[in-house]
Amino acid sequence: MSILELQSKEFAKRHIGPNEAETQKMLQETGFSNLDGLIEKTVPSGIRMKTALRIPRAMSEHEYLRHIKNVSLKNKIFKNYIGQGYYGTITPSVILRNIFENPGWYTQYTPYQAEISQGRLESLLNYQTLVSDLTGLPLANASLLDEATAAAEAMAMFFNLKNRQDHIERPRFFLDAATFPQTKDVIHTRAIPFGIEVIEGDYKSVTIDETYFGALVQYPNNVGSIEDYSSFISAVQHIGGHVVMATDLLALTVLAAPGELGADVAIGSAQRLGVPLGYGGPHAAFMAAKDDFKRVMPGRIIGVSVDAQGNRALRMALQTREQHIKREKATSNICTAQALLANMAAMYAVYHGPAGLKAIAERIAIYAQTVAAEIEARGFELVSEYFFDTIVVKASDIAAIRQKAEAQKINFRYIGDNLVGISIDETIIVEDLFDIINCFENDTDPVAFDINADSGTYRLPEALIRKSSYLTHAVFNTHHSESQMMRYIKYLENKDLSLNTSMISLGSCTMKLNAATQMMPLSWSHWASIHPFVPVDQAGGYRELVDNLSKYLCEITAFDACSLQPNSGAQGEYAGLLTIKAYHEAQGNPHRNVMLIPISAHGTNPASAVMAGMKVVVVKALENGYIDVEDLKAKAAQHSEHLAGIMITYPSTYGVYEETVKEINQIVHDHGGQVYMDGANMNAQVGLTAPGLIGADVCHLNLHKTFAIPHGGGGPGMGPICVKAHLAQYLPGHVFLGDNGLQHAVSAAPYGSASILLISYAYIMMLGGDGVKSATEYAILNANYMRSRLGKHYDILYTNDNGLCAHEFIVDLRPFKKTAQIEAEDVAKRLMDYGFHAPTMSFPVPGTIMIEPTESEDKAELDRFCDALISIREEIRAIEEGRADVKDNALKNAPHTQQVVTANEWNHSYSRQVAAFPIHYVTLNKFWPSVARVNNTVGDRNLICTCEPTEMYAEA
Repeated sequence: MSILELQSKEFAKRHIGPNEAETQKMLQETGFSNLDGLIEKTVPSGIRMKTALRIPRAMSEHEYLRHIKNVSLKNKIFKNYIGQGYYGTITPSVILRNIFENPGWYTQYTPYQAEISQGRLESLLNYQTLVSDLTGLPLANASLLDEATAAAEAMAMFFNLKNRQDHIERPRFFLDAATFPQTKDVIHTRAIPFGIEVIEGDYKSVTIDETYFGALVQYPNNVGSIEDYSSFISAVQHIGGHVVMATDLLALTVLAAPGELGADVAIGSAQRLGVPLGYGGPHAAFMAAKDDFKRVMPGRIIGVSVDAQGNRALRMALQTREQHIKREKATSNICTAQALLANMAAMYAVYHGPAGLKAIAERIAIYAQTVAAEIEARGFELVSEYFFDTIVVKASDIAAIRQKAEAQKINFRYIGDNLVGISIDETIIVEDLFDIINCFENDTDPVAFDINADSGTYRLPEALIRKSSYLTHAVFNTHHSESQMMRYIKYLENKDLSLNTSMISLGSCTMKLNAATQMMPLSWSHWASIHPFVPVDQAGGYRELVDNLSKYLCEITAFDACSLQPNSGAQGEYAGLLTIKAYHEAQGNPHRNVMLIPISAHGTNPASAVMAGMKVVVVKALENGYIDVEDLKAKAAQHSEHLAGIMITYPSTYGVYEETVKEINQIVHDHGGQVYMDGANMNAQVGLTAPGLIGADVCHLNLHKTFAIPHGGGGPGMGPICVKAHLAQYLPGHVFLGDNGLQHAVSAAPYGSASILLISYAYIMMLGGDGVKSATEYAILNANYMRSRLGKHYDILYTNDNGLCAHEFIVDLRPFKKTAQIEAEDVAKRLMDYGFHAPTMSFPVPGTIMIEPTESEDKAELDRFCDALISIREEIRAIEEGRADVKDNALKNAPHTQQVVTANEWNHSYSRQVAAFPIHYVTLNKFWPSVARVNNTVGDRNLICTCEPTEMYAEA
């Protein structure tokens, strides 16, 4: 390698953990002399990629930052008054620096291990309290993907409550015509597979009868009007239906809450609470509901429980709250929330407090009414009598107004041929009002206006002005100085284990390095401040990003077309299945509705199939974890006439490249089906093989796994789909881009959470074709090195004929239940005492752990983790041999908190040293779990999902 090439290759050496010397030692442990030999014995030759990836040469970090800055300048920054659910906002610098740009917050995993997730769990509890207080409804979840999909989730929840899957008695759902267009689009997408009949109309004149199961109204609505829906809500509930209100949290600081109007559910987006626009995301949606819905509400709910010491402890309530765990009986396939963004919105509310939020809302309302009054004074008429932040002006000459606006770098919303929408947000200052009004002024008179801040918000209907209190809890009334806020954020961060603490070796979740250079551009204004519905010529940078990333993902997957719209892996599954469904229908085969799914599949797979209107048929697995080809043949033949396809994961969920994969795919094709590949394990394919090469027709990609988007404590994620050419025309459409007549949208924004596409683009550009291949090879090496070391102490399940695994492997802990009364959960909790997050637990095999180290971890970190598990094996052996008590031992009592270890009394049969510092390296960098083992039963029996009285915190 020449001296000039060294710089372009620098990122690969920084991203991939082991250096050359470590690589040789690890290969020696696994029985190979070189990496090529390991790959040859691991990946079947019949599926190997024969040519190099056509991806540009790798860029250095410095070169990439120059490149992406130049691309960003192709986005034009205008002052946006478009609204439609997306608004300019001011992210407080203390939140921007300490959460959004902080790996201690953005590299955390979903809080399945509650004892080392207490910080983000408290912040998410704050978020739920914020949502519950402002909506006036007692139950709120910890975020959903976006406003439109939250609306669709509410509709689906109502439908499933009122109808059995095999007998639809109430098929109709009312959708008020004055709902945001993108929400309507997604509602129609979700409705079609369920057989829901969506009726659009005017809530004032529609007749609701017993054929309806529910309704949705927007508050304030699509044209900014504030409507009193209380009578309509009563009418729907009178016939046994339910009503969801799509609403705006900031507006609810001055408007009567949906709960006060009688709504069953409220949904919306928390974006304007400090979360950048980012061309559509990521943003946290919300859902709040009456208590009646607590057992069926989609998404995650954070609840209050106690730990083993009786102290307050938080956890995900009602077990995981993931509806997909019900597999083919699921009512939702949500597998990703927007935790990082929910935490930003929660901290925005904590920082501003109730008085601060109301002041922002009132300032916006005053500016909006000032603009309205001045435009009316110039002879224009408004559509709505009452409004909060959005006015819609009737205008006969929109072209002239638009010309003047764009000359001043202003974007209004243009509705039809004669309406101009203007939405005011918190970024607007008085000087901006001159420019707005000038667009409606003649070219001779100077613009002048008066702001009467003392007149009150007189454009709000008196009956709907909020009189109830909100955010009365101390957490929203304490941290208002920057010092207080900075320390509160750090206090919570210190309770959480993230990738800046130690490796997180989660099988199928691929917690790899989220490089700082990949993350930095997200905060740049030319990426962060672009509204998703700006004219396309103002988003040239995003267009280039979307086009290039789509091209590279197609190259990596060996597919022909790509949609970047799905904003989670589960959404990607759903979108991929809808694409298959649309294809079959276009071929005149709407009856093809059977989806074959292996028993080992991810829980979202059957859930997504059901959501797409398909019937799930389960395929058996063999003892070695492979798909049972004979059972597949029988099922495919049995359902041949109705076969839609198969959903497979490759390598398998058991961490092995199945040599029969091409045969499996051919069987399905022979019976007229399509092959859907779950991209969860794509980190074992890139550069070595590809879904398109082995016979798949569609694949979703978890960009928050293989392509380095951070998990953010439980979201954001992105799940784009790549497809073969014959499916390209059936990819998701979007109302903003112009409906292609074949598919509706699956997400609120055309490109989902567009801003975080930058991360995956950077990952590919800085690694280049050779680098992304090396990442896969090292993921395989790291996994096999750990497998080899741990295999001397534990049983390893499911390897190939050469005794090797792919990028992950399963450690069997089931024998210890008999020999020592130790279960997988005990090992998971004990790992916390060693400073590690547990691997994926009890999936895909109950009583096991699945380990995926990724390519980012160096040998020293891999060894520390292996040493921890080997030490735990010795602790189990001590129980087996009677040297440790079966009930009072370090595993059963794990994790051990600082409070417990330093208490005056110590009544255990093992030492404090064994409890807290079981191995030497822990003494050098101890991470203390902030609570002892959490009691799940107490939390489920006593569901508390908002902030409790302050004295509860003091007791903790």
